Amino acid sequence: MSLEALRYRRGSLRILNQLLLPQRSCYEEIGGVRQGWEAIRAMKVRGAPAIAIVGCLSLAVELHGGAGMGQDKTGLETFIRDSLRYLVTARPTAVNMARAAEELGAFASQEAQREEATAESLRESVIQWAEAMLEKDLQDNRSIGEHGARHLLQASPQDKVTVLTHCNTGSLATAGYGTALGVIRSLHALGHLEHVYCTETRPYNQGARLTAYELVYDHIPATLIADSMVSVAMKEKGVSAVVVGADRVVANGDTANKVGTYQLAIAAKHHEIPFYVAAPSTSCDLSLAEGAEIVIEERPSQELTDVNGVRIAAPGIGVWNPAFDITPHELITGGIITELGVFCPEELRAALPGAVKGE
Repeated sequence: MSLEALRYRRGSLRILNQLLLPQRSCYEEIGGVRQGWEAIRAMKVRGAPAIAIVGCLSLAVELHGGAGMGQDKTGLETFIRDSLRYLVTARPTAVNMARAAEELGAFASQEAQREEATAESLRESVIQWAEAMLEKDLQDNRSIGEHGARHLLQASPQDKVTVLTHCNTGSLATAGYGTALGVIRSLHALGHLEHVYCTETRPYNQGARLTAYELVYDHIPATLIADSMVSVAMKEKGVSAVVVGADRVVANGDTANKVGTYQLAIAAKHHEIPFYVAAPSTSCDLSLAEGAEIVIEERPSQELTDVNGVRIAAPGIGVWNPAFDITPHELITGGIITELGVFCPEELRAALPGAVKGE
């Protein structure tokens, strides 16, 4: 049985509270948009694809429960759009929620404008749209895994490869299978994975808590390392490739991902190790020209100064805690792995469909 970041059936959404992993596995009910926003903001659920899915499904659950009942279709459309705008504010750096909100909002407006549409038909259409995200994300992730594994093997002189990864990009960050971890799963399934090195990913330890949990669960050979060990691991452990995820990829290929990714890319460049970014096309935002335009979320200082509620830092010290950093496109030497294939950063704009380009 595979790990699930969320469990959904019509009218019910439950998320795995990832703050409690690996000590406890606890699913919490999300009854509507406000609870969805709070779960995303608190990082009970995280990962750009999962954030978008939980956000939209939280709206679907609220609509199924009767939210906006008694309103005409225009009033219901306004409620839907307002809810989506609110969800985007939970964690603004990851583009998937913003894109889903834009697309679902446009869909709702189009449906509402149909002469034969009613408030109830609009409600049902929006619920179905949100539900379809689940299956599409899972299919996209499997395609990412297959494309990435094939590309790595073609580029590697070894029959079996060793991969270094950062943060958590697996089943717990998506609808299932994962992006960068999906590539690793595909390599393992093909019998061509030698070993995985995963970083602890300070300050929130998504690698130690979540990626390590998934790798052990799937019996994938892996070793946990501190973030500060990545350069020496590349030098001494035979790393064949670095594969990470992304929260946003912009037009020139610059990529926002969990803080620490940038230094990984620099180290990989020095050691002449291919550096890959694995992300669905929904994480690509071609409306922004370069990474400098991405808004970087800053997290509370306690995430850096405290561990499990116990302060470990000296009282009075200042804290800077950006959640993400920007990796320049020229450091993405292996390619950007999407469900459509693997592309050099400069090929990305031409490779993506017009809808993703914001045209």
